[in-house]
Amino acid sequence: MSSSKTFPALIQSFFTERLLTQRRSSAHTISGYRDSFRLLLSFATEKIGKAPADMALSDLGAPLINQFLDHLEVDRGNSVRTRNLRLAAIHSFYRYVSLNEPAWALVCQRVLAIPSKRWERKIVGFLEKEEIDALLEAPDISTWLGRRDRALLLTAVQTGLRVSELVDLHVEDVTLGKGAHVRCRGKGRKERCTPLRKDAVSVLGAWLKERQDEPTDPLFPSIRRGPLSRDAVGRIVTKHSVAAGQQCPSIKKKTVTPHTLRHSSAMALLQRGVDCTVIALWLGHESVETTQIYLHADMRMKEKALARTTSSKAKPGRFKPTDDLLAFLESL
Repeated sequence: MSSSKTFPALIQSFFTERLLTQRRSSAHTISGYRDSFRLLLSFATEKIGKAPADMALSDLGAPLINQFLDHLEVDRGNSVRTRNLRLAAIHSFYRYVSLNEPAWALVCQRVLAIPSKRWERKIVGFLEKEEIDALLEAPDISTWLGRRDRALLLTAVQTGLRVSELVDLHVEDVTLGKGAHVRCRGKGRKERCTPLRKDAVSVLGAWLKERQDEPTDPLFPSIRRGPLSRDAVGRIVTKHSVAAGQQCPSIKKKTVTPHTLRHSSAMALLQRGVDCTVIALWLGHESVETTQIYLHADMRMKEKALARTTSSKAKPGRFKPTDDLLAFLESL
């Protein structure tokens, strides 16, 4: 079987033509797809003994892709959701190849037939008010890093921004004074403005006054004055959540990540009676259905709903089948 383009040429045109030019994919999408293919090519090199530049598309058929997906879960310890994200990137590439190189249609069809795995949706974790207060008190504000970390944590908890949105904030994205808000660009290139409370305005105002930087500089820079990475934000949150555990032991029982702060912001709004449609707009959700997960997370809201119900006078009982076949089905 011959093709007008080699496998390396197909990879290159997929990123430059398909993602960058035709779809105008975001930098986050590009980096996610890039990482997926880095992992895949490294795995393929170990399995077939070829350098990525020497591989052909036939070397990366459905059997090897399946082995790679198993490798992600078993050897790397990735979750099913991460496995599905890697598969989505691979599927996108093979759909591109099937349309542009019909000679490889059969190989592409077999890879595209690999299904995503179903995964269990767990109840979201969030911090209570006293835990949030302990987290915000953890940074040492006598140091530059401590003041930066406190401003970052307060902004994250109050606005519910995604970690990718936090690290992309610039000085010019913050507006203080009347109608104080922070402006960000979220998923799907959708811009949104999130209002700031007085405590966030005070902390960010002091932080910006100390910085005296250019409008296009990162709002929360690293020591080298460049933007923080997502991993760096994760380490900051972990560091201060451990310190906060000394004052608030309940935090020790929770896994606190940057996304936990986003969930905490949503739960604070929900507990104060804010409608789910408003929370969806606040968080930048594509659909209100995504916001429904927070309705299942707070037991106190469910207990209040239960308290409003009246007990049934019906006597408890259990269905007893009168037929052997029905009895068998009931036992399953």
